[in-house]
Amino acid sequence: MKTDSSVPTGHSHSKADYMGIAGSVLCLIHCLITPVLALGTSLTAHSHTIGVIDLDYFFILINGVAVYFATREHRNPLLRLFLWSAFLLFSVSLILENYFPAFRTLGYLGSGLLIAGHVYNLIYCRPWRIVNE
Repeated sequence: MKTDSSVPTGHSHSKADYMGIAGSVLCLIHCLITPVLALGTSLTAHSHTIGVIDLDYFFILINGVAVYFATREHRNPLLRLFLWSAFLLFSVSLILENYFPAFRTLGYLGSGLLIAGHVYNLIYCRPWRIVNE
């Protein structure tokens, strides 16, 4: 048997990785654009709510589900630790950013680490189809 490296088949948790990447990117966009949109309005730059939905908690939920499904059957403990640590940094930073300004920067870092971790997970877990000679 030989491996055919030109035919990737995908892995069982790739949807979770794509969901995690999308959630983190949307959070970054939201956090960067909200202060710009708030200029000239009565909204503050720290307002992350729409109606009764707090978007910070929505992004934490989306990314938590993505990390859970991306790591639940993962064989690499370092990659699991990396994704859960990035998620913890991301979550704590979003919750505490209104109390300590430094957490806003740490939130960006956590979001970037989540994106990097999910992208690496997609590459790391890419199985290659076995082809008979």
